[in-house]
Amino acid sequence: MLGGPPTHLMWSTMFNPEKPKMQRRVNWRRLGVLFLPYWRQEAAVLVCILIAAALGLAPPLLTRHLIDVSLAHHDVRALWFDVGGMILAAAIASLLGVYQGYLNSLVGEGIMRDIRTKLVSHLHSMPISFFTNTKTGEIMNRVSSDVDNVDNVVTGTLVQIVTNIAAIATTVVTMFVLDWKLSLLALAVVPLMIVPLSPVGRRMYVVRKQTREKRDEIESLTQETLSLSGITLIKSFVRERFEATRFFDVSTGLMGLEIRLAMVGRWFIASIAAMVIVGPAIVWLGGGYLAIFYGLTIGTIVAFVALLGRLYGPASTLAGIQVQIVSALAVFERIFEYLDMPPEPTGDRDLPTVEGAIAFEDVHFAYTPERTALNGVDFDIAPGQVAAFVGPSGAGKTTITQLVPRFYDPQSGRILVDGIDVRELKLEALRAHIGIVTQETYLFHDTIGNNLRYGREDATQAQIEAAAQAANIAGFIESLPERYDTIVGERGHKLSGGERQRLAIARVLLKDPRILILDEATSALDSENEALIQAAFDKAMRGRTSLVIAHRLSTILAADVIFVVDRGRIVERGTHAELLATAGTYARLYRTQFERSMKPELTPAPI
Repeated sequence: MLGGPPTHLMWSTMFNPEKPKMQRRVNWRRLGVLFLPYWRQEAAVLVCILIAAALGLAPPLLTRHLIDVSLAHHDVRALWFDVGGMILAAAIASLLGVYQGYLNSLVGEGIMRDIRTKLVSHLHSMPISFFTNTKTGEIMNRVSSDVDNVDNVVTGTLVQIVTNIAAIATTVVTMFVLDWKLSLLALAVVPLMIVPLSPVGRRMYVVRKQTREKRDEIESLTQETLSLSGITLIKSFVRERFEATRFFDVSTGLMGLEIRLAMVGRWFIASIAAMVIVGPAIVWLGGGYLAIFYGLTIGTIVAFVALLGRLYGPASTLAGIQVQIVSALAVFERIFEYLDMPPEPTGDRDLPTVEGAIAFEDVHFAYTPERTALNGVDFDIAPGQVAAFVGPSGAGKTTITQLVPRFYDPQSGRILVDGIDVRELKLEALRAHIGIVTQETYLFHDTIGNNLRYGREDATQAQIEAAAQAANIAGFIESLPERYDTIVGERGHKLSGGERQRLAIARVLLKDPRILILDEATSALDSENEALIQAAFDKAMRGRTSLVIAHRLSTILAADVIFVVDRGRIVERGTHAELLATAGTYARLYRTQFERSMKPELTPAPI
């Protein structure tokens, strides 16, 4: 990617990293890997299933003995033996069922935790472009709803498969031991339960996938309209009725898909239910014929009918499970689609210490092929310098600051930190030395102390208070009843804009980075908050290489070098006096925007 124009393949990869339209089938071996950490518990489950399957044969066999021997010979002791055996078998099977349920939950919930953790961790490693091009609701739906849908397969369906196969296998063997002719008759209806499975499964797979996509849409709509910013927008434009109608329309689409999903194979399930009735009827007919003409005992016929419940029931369950698994594969595919997306590219070099020299060499960058943001940017910033970036909105100032920590990579050119191409550095090593304060300050719904500690996990209380003092927010915190244990609310909205920004500065000061990136957005604040924040900015920049998107004349005057950005290029550079003397773009900006800030009654407009 160094030098030369971007290729078509490069554009498609860079601008749509989150939507690789891969038509993949779920790899069964890959699913099996999920169970490996729990093989001991799974082995115990298998033993429980086999013992339970054997115990399940006891009631029909004991019934046969009860009818043909105990009742026929009026043997009370044998009668007690038969009934006691049935009760004991049922009791042991129940205890095994409880233990097996515990193991199922342990394995299932463990796998769910592993999938969810792996998915969230992988999403944390995705590039910023993924999140700018993907709705938050869609991401949340895959992390929560999709993973929850896997739960049924992991905790119940797979165990049911093994349980039913064991029941069918032991039942068929027992039936043939009792009477092979009647066994063949009983098995005649089983193929009718299996043949339609494949077309029904394929159809359900398609509808299930469409249903999950529609749920993504609903989740995204909910996320957007019920967030604090979204609900404020809705109320300010009086759009409650419009949003209700929009949600109703999307929900109606989901309702239609869910109805189609429920009806897929309904005729097939109905036919299976009929087979469960028809099969025993055929056995009664054949068994009665054999009893009349060939001396088959009544107990054998009754035992056969009882065994049919252990044959047709599991067979019909397996038919339904097969359909469930095929439809569940659509959910697994969506999860694996995210897991297979390439994470942020990272280098392999560490960066133990940083001087703070930053250089751009012929950097070209575009968010899309139609939207060029930077076009051949070159500049150098010496260690410890304060560099102010000024220019009209959309000129490329923010893009420059986002390329330094590698939130994006340029299509061509190089960005150097201390003479090292940032693409050669490990992302953690690079970003550990960079602190960022943006216009949109983000705080977690947590305490002030925990929000500050996000900048340095092992910070002591004294260090936290020192950072707050340097950011001119300590006095405000001390005035709160719960001080550093005060909950800031969703996105910090219990605090004012100035308070949130000063907390963000304190958080960065606690991190103590060598390189500082500031978007000095103070134009919307009152003069008192603006002065406090500016003083905090001044303290934060001391001794650090600072890239500042400047909105105030005082910051520009204090800068060591000023870069004027226009249409993706650095059109001018120098000090305030030097740039005024050239009478170019900076001089025009100064006259139209900055010069007014010299008058106390006027508020400087942002650039």
